[in-house]
Amino acid sequence: MDDFESFPEQAEAKRLLRAAIAEGPAHAYLFHGPAGVGKRTAALAFAAELIGESSTDVRAEPARPPDAVAESTARGRVLRRAHPDLYVVEPVGDQIRIDDVRELRRDLHMRPFEAQRRVYLLLSAETMNEDAADALLKDLEEPPPYAVIVLVADDIGPLPETIRSRCQLVPFRRLSERAVREEIAARAPGLEPEQATALARVAAGRLDRAKWLLDPKAAARRDVLLEVARAVYADPEFDPADAAARLLDSARERGAEAKAEAESGLETLDLTAREADQRLRRAQRGAEREELLAALEELASWYRDLVAVAVGAERAVVHYDRLAQLAEDGTTERLAGAERGCELVRETWRGFEEFNLSPGLALEALFVRLRRELAGPVTVV
Repeated sequence: MDDFESFPEQAEAKRLLRAAIAEGPAHAYLFHGPAGVGKRTAALAFAAELIGESSTDVRAEPARPPDAVAESTARGRVLRRAHPDLYVVEPVGDQIRIDDVRELRRDLHMRPFEAQRRVYLLLSAETMNEDAADALLKDLEEPPPYAVIVLVADDIGPLPETIRSRCQLVPFRRLSERAVREEIAARAPGLEPEQATALARVAAGRLDRAKWLLDPKAAARRDVLLEVARAVYADPEFDPADAAARLLDSARERGAEAKAEAESGLETLDLTAREADQRLRRAQRGAEREELLAALEELASWYRDLVAVAVGAERAVVHYDRLAQLAEDGTTERLAGAERGCELVRETWRGFEEFNLSPGLALEALFVRLRRELAGPVTVV
């Protein structure tokens, strides 16, 4: 068994990476695909294989316990980011800046300390600004023979074509429902089957989202979201502005949690006050945005479920733990409105993803349109 078994599925990525180990690696790779599907784990596993196979310390003392052996090997230290021949870059604030790449370039021309290779991981590589990308380009063209550079990106669109063309692309896909259910079962073995199915489907192929959904605070936010989804057509006093505010409050709550999590990890980092503040702001803003996008995805899936139930496809619903409510709400009279409502939410999701929309205004406008499609015009008092 190799280190690539540390992340599930991703058969194409594993095939490419195992071939690289067997035949000798290229000088640069670009791991790309959705967040939360194992790219970072895969990057560390790849680094562990590259460094471990060429290290002088891969043989541990036979008399030591297995756990101690694993911790003492080169591979174990790479996986813990503690090996001197592993160099990791990730954004401190909103971007990977030119100074970060300049430091990497200085290190790049140092010979390996223990292994025959050095591995450089650039996490969230899509956040490199233009100057940083330009600075990295030369070393992607002519890196030292012992260096392997691995870029990890959720979105390759922001990366210049000159960067992409000099890397071997390693694609990652959303995970299957089964893989996510296995993760949920491992984390919450006492969960009811209907709940496990629903959370696996809401997670939409992402292990990080599955982990969030198991948190009691996330579960409470999900309850709020589904209350809003139903209120659009079921509450005579529905207020689009209030509905938007409830979703924004949930996003801010998630942002505050992410900021607190980031604060707890600052003690181990050697950062200036400015860098620490940038990291906290990035964590908070990123979590708020992620929460809004996830909420819109789930909102769209609720209206899709109304359609599924209305046409007799109950087994296909995402919100399997709310089947009774969906059976009550998913009438044939509501079918056309639910189809249109699903598309309206997706349009708003795309707007958030592609443009710098004002969340409050965009959400309020969405709920006005949803109300019109699903229950008639909003009554202005």
